Amino acid sequence: MPHPFLSPAWFAMLDELVAKAGDLQIPPAMKALELNITVTSPGGGETKASLKDGVLARGHRDGAPTSLRLSEALARTIFVDADTVAGVQAFLAGEMTAEGDLGKLVAMQMEEPSEPQKQLARQLAAETSPP
Repeated sequence: MPHPFLSPAWFAMLDELVAKAGDLQIPPAMKALELNITVTSPGGGETKASLKDGVLARGHRDGAPTSLRLSEALARTIFVDADTVAGVQAFLAGEMTAEGDLGKLVAMQMEEPSEPQKQLARQLAAETSPP
């Protein structure tokens, strides 16, 4: 049964999919980025997430050197639809803000996801409720 994007059940499902996936063969530049992500919803609420070792998780991490703020729609495009180009375009258009160590964020954008990451993205999309 699909889960609403960014809900506690969605993050639990994501954790389960990551655990089952085994070695995701995450490229070094993606593994090197530690990022706090704040996703804003249309109703004005926020969801906090983080990226470490190339894996998305619920909540912010203490000491993350980089932070990102983006809309829920854009977060869905990047994390569920696996459209990293949309992230670059949104950043350049000012639709997403980033602070801190941007060098690693830029380096990550230059990497192509591994085949296991692409497979995980397809599974995640199939298990996420439509908007």
